[in-house]
Amino acid sequence: MCKLVLGSKSPRRKELLKNIGYDFIVRSSDVEETHPGNLSPEEVVSYLSEKKNRAISIESNEIVLTADTIVSKNGEILGKPQGEAEAHDYLQFLSGSTHEVFTGVTIRSESRFCSFSVCTHVTFFNLSNGEIHRYISTGEYMDKAGGYGIQGKGALLVERIEGDYYSVVGLPVSRVVR
Repeated sequence: MCKLVLGSKSPRRKELLKNIGYDFIVRSSDVEETHPGNLSPEEVVSYLSEKKNRAISIESNEIVLTADTIVSKNGEILGKPQGEAEAHDYLQFLSGSTHEVFTGVTIRSESRFCSFSVCTHVTFFNLSNGEIHRYISTGEYMDKAGGYGIQGKGALLVERIEGDYYSVVGLPVSRVVR
């Protein structure tokens, strides 16, 4: 029986795997999340999930799972905001429009390698400055691509989604299992 290694410190990815009944260990790398500048958002998440995966050592009875999630609107990538001001700018930019959330996944054993990405379209309500400030004051924006978490209070910002909800959270679990 193979052991699953989650190559991520993300509490959301840990929770998703636990919720579907997987036992796993965590062994993440401290890979710098940089990428070539000429990549599309879809290519960025694939590149970064593969980069993270290859940086983690593997034993013969292990499967390493890594992922990366980004938010993009009109081809502009919104990473994790560096503070409240940037989070405000991100949420204002996303307000009243549809954006894409890309999650790249890489799964590797000693003999096999699989990498894919999933795109989900998320539409935000028109947000007032007050709504944006109230959301930012929760602190939930920190360490979240695009400055929001759909699985928490950020759900109140979302009018609708088209695609895989769990990919927006950070791991498209049904696709990973398949």
